[in-house]
Amino acid sequence: MSDQLTKVDSAIAGLSISPKDEKKNHKRNSSQTDGVWNIKDLEEKRIELVLPIETQKTGWKLNTSPSTIEDKDILKLHLVNPPVKKIDLKFPLGLEVHARNLKGVTIKDALDAIYKQFKKKADDELDKPYLAGFEWDKDESWTRLIVHQTKTPPPQQQSSNKKSKKKKGEA
Repeated sequence: MSDQLTKVDSAIAGLSISPKDEKKNHKRNSSQTDGVWNIKDLEEKRIELVLPIETQKTGWKLNTSPSTIEDKDILKLHLVNPPVKKIDLKFPLGLEVHARNLKGVTIKDALDAIYKQFKKKADDELDKPYLAGFEWDKDESWTRLIVHQTKTPPPQQQSSNKKSKKKKGEA
């Protein structure tokens, strides 16, 4: 019985079997994706951004959902190369929206951010309701894209639906 008391006494005396204090890494591995940059790091290293040509031909109306775009494949493409976690989108009149995605901002992320700002606007409230494309001007700002708008939608490519086939058959 006296042995048990000595074990308790030794624990009280400051002897412990708990592990040593270790510094914990608070960054989550799931939120870090290889090849996706922070825009500030690209600016420091002077790595230039490249915009895919698909961003210039969406023909998307700013106050409609991005899911209305006919070519759904372009929505999955990264907005810029190399991919970034966050980028600012600046409109000519000063409005600025932020597109974010920890796995790399896609065209859909950018359109969603724009749509969030314009979804409550009526068609007659928008001076230039269609997206003409994005422009990156490293002289003005390394960390943001300029959003260009237009009054008219770009010409649509012929879609092969049933109505088009009937018209071709009649002609």
